[in-house]
Amino acid sequence: MNLMANILLNVTIAFLVGSILLGFQRKVMARIQMRPGPPIIQHLLHTFKFFLKESAFPKTAAMPFYIAITAMLCVIWVAAVIVGPVTEGSLLLFFAIYAIHKIVEHNAGSSSGSPYGKLSCVRAVFSAAAEVPLFAVLIIIYLKTGTMILSSIVTYQNQHGALLLSIPLAALMFFVLILSKSPYSPFSITKGKDIVSGYETEHLRGYLMFSESISWYMLLWIFLTVFIGGLNPVGYLIGMVIITAFVAFINALTPILNPNHSVMTQVTLAFIGIVGSVILLLY
Repeated sequence: MNLMANILLNVTIAFLVGSILLGFQRKVMARIQMRPGPPIIQHLLHTFKFFLKESAFPKTAAMPFYIAITAMLCVIWVAAVIVGPVTEGSLLLFFAIYAIHKIVEHNAGSSSGSPYGKLSCVRAVFSAAAEVPLFAVLIIIYLKTGTMILSSIVTYQNQHGALLLSIPLAALMFFVLILSKSPYSPFSITKGKDIVSGYETEHLRGYLMFSESISWYMLLWIFLTVFIGGLNPVGYLIGMVIITAFVAFINALTPILNPNHSVMTQVTLAFIGIVGSVILLLY
């Protein structure tokens, strides 16, 4: 299979599987809260619906930046697919992509001119202060394996066992990062109900939902690859379903925290993860 076909195949899989997983998350949350919930394919159907509907542009939008920013979100996560499943490249490069996503998320909020979006972009900067300490997981992984290349990390685990067992607190830090990016998360301050849908309120939702599906798939794929090792497609799917169900359970029972509590909770968990992981590495 040539490179372009491989990229198209993996992007398609990431979009479809990510969409189904996000729909599954909503279904699990609904059942926990004793509601029927939407069908599991609802997120996928909504994505197609927004692509087919006529687009409306707010008078306050900063054109053409308003359109370009949504395209950039899609490009960012397609690049993550190339770095991850396609080439199994550098973990550092993947986190650079995540950092760029935070910048684009901020600008997406300001480009529409919506007051909800503007408040969301402020919160995006605020939330970055909590997520940056979680990036220390990169240092912990490097100290443990001596590499940042995904394929080499998988090889290390084949020889020494899953990193989930040897550096569990680092895995917890990454899980908190995943939890913070899930819909309806207690840490989801950029799209809190008090600001409707945050930076997504007056944006081209089809593109945003497309990138959201791929980003959810990629975060789960990276977690499973880095902390469990290379799995077959069935193993990846089972792992993604389990993590998504666990995240849904937390989201269904936990209210969205206010920005201050959200940041302090994540920073506290990051501190525990860093200190605890260093102690485990030394002893």
